[in-house]
Amino acid sequence: MDIQLNQVLNPTNEQRLEMIKNSLETAGRSEDYEYIVRLLSPPPDITNYAQPGELKGVKIGVIGGGLAGLSAAFELRKLGADITILEANDSRIGGRVYTYYFDEEGKYYNEFGAHRIPVTHQTTWHYINLFGLNTFPLSLRKRNNFLYVHNTRLRTTDSIEEILYPLYNLTPQERNTPWPELNDYAFLYPMMQLPPDIRSELIQILPNYSPEYLTLANYSVRQTLENLGLSQGAISLISGVDPGTGALLDISYAETVQEEYTMDYRNTYTIEGGIVNLPYAFIQSFFTDKPPQYQAIPSSSLGTVTYWPGQTVTGIYEMQNSSKIVLTHRNVQDLSSTADAYDYVVCAIPYSTLREVDIKPYFSNRKMQAILEYNYTNSQKTFFLCRERFWEQDTDYGRMVGGFSRTDLPIQYIFYPGDHLLCPDLSSCSPNEPGVLIASYNYHMNATRVGNMKENLRFEYIKESVEEVHGLPGGFLDSVVADHKTVVWDNEPYNRGAFAEALPGQKQLFAYEMQKPEFNQRIFFAGEHLSTKHAWMQGALYTGMNAANQLASSFHRQQAKIPDYSFFI
Repeated sequence: MDIQLNQVLNPTNEQRLEMIKNSLETAGRSEDYEYIVRLLSPPPDITNYAQPGELKGVKIGVIGGGLAGLSAAFELRKLGADITILEANDSRIGGRVYTYYFDEEGKYYNEFGAHRIPVTHQTTWHYINLFGLNTFPLSLRKRNNFLYVHNTRLRTTDSIEEILYPLYNLTPQERNTPWPELNDYAFLYPMMQLPPDIRSELIQILPNYSPEYLTLANYSVRQTLENLGLSQGAISLISGVDPGTGALLDISYAETVQEEYTMDYRNTYTIEGGIVNLPYAFIQSFFTDKPPQYQAIPSSSLGTVTYWPGQTVTGIYEMQNSSKIVLTHRNVQDLSSTADAYDYVVCAIPYSTLREVDIKPYFSNRKMQAILEYNYTNSQKTFFLCRERFWEQDTDYGRMVGGFSRTDLPIQYIFYPGDHLLCPDLSSCSPNEPGVLIASYNYHMNATRVGNMKENLRFEYIKESVEEVHGLPGGFLDSVVADHKTVVWDNEPYNRGAFAEALPGQKQLFAYEMQKPEFNQRIFFAGEHLSTKHAWMQGALYTGMNAANQLASSFHRQQAKIPDYSFFI
């Protein structure tokens, strides 16, 4: 088989680890391997903290049915608890996993939410392997996509120095620095000045951080680039060539660098048939008396999981003179209200929606301040169901299979479906067959501005922008696009934001406090916003498992009357 290692289907653990090693060796920092693998691996199994069946008769409420809530419920079921998941969305599952199908057969689809799985994200792969889901690669052997910046079109194989440098007001030193070196100086040099143990703080949540690390976390991307001595012309060039960075210049520099640290955009995969198959596998297991994923745990020790959609939680209350927590929730259709008492609660909804929940008594002051302040970024995606894959055709505007094009136009990114990446020839994967193009994927203000255009005007604007990026004649796509769909994450009523992104200083101020349990260790917290992997399934799944472990440990210690002096597993 002549497929390169980074293009194997369903990679084994050994193959993924080899990919990570190879990538880090190529980057000249093999010393980061052990840190990355250890810190992104799943937490210890919950049965290390309590025995199967030990929570029989214990009633647990889980607020939110995204991946964080689902993984917490999945783990807690091992201990025998009776778990109820209260999920506001009654039209689909998965939270910010959102696979959209244009056809009933599920052949033509793409991902509005999470859509890539790096090989470094060990916790995500833990569940992919546990549920036996099939994966295929999205990484390219060689990219040949477009870069359309400053009204100038080039391929990713063309010279940025020759074509784009003259268009920006660069200093003589910047003009004489090759693009890879300039980009590495901006986003790798500060990290590489730190020793490996301090670099690893990028993916750790600690009560205190080293002063050297805080120089990355407490300054914005723009401030850091300026502190490195880069000119405004160079910052504009970087923002154009990498529009994702350009859209997020005000976030903490560490947010950008931690993705470079763990190689999040190298060797990426997706789940066959749609990423929604992951949350679906969780929910399917809840309706199975003896799921095979629980292996040696006898059925008599397992708990139950009730998944209750269409229920938005309106209140979290600690009952006086009782160890119970009352959750009030409202039916999103008829607005009828219900109140239920639980022994424990796992809160797994984003702060953007927790902000409106009535909480009595208040959580800690620092956590309440985080709920008010913590930054969420908007994102917009628009899909085009195309009658033919013009981007794969042998033309000046085509010859692209997979990958993505970048532009400083407000649409930011165009992603090409990766389902033809492993095709041996055109006879099995024709460019003349339909495909789903991510015609626009953008963040922050670009997402708000494009996302809030009138629908018909937005559709026309994105079509025209895609034509411009590819050098297509005006109106070319009118006969090609058969259908389209847009999601603006700020406007999704049960999310109101695409993902958390810490502003300068927010990790130091809030991250450790955000993970602490409340109400005398009766309510625990999960979600990508509590992790070091914002915007990734890894963050949601890891914190879901960790919250379950915290709850199990607290219960076991309370039953055994063992003092617990730590908040974290």
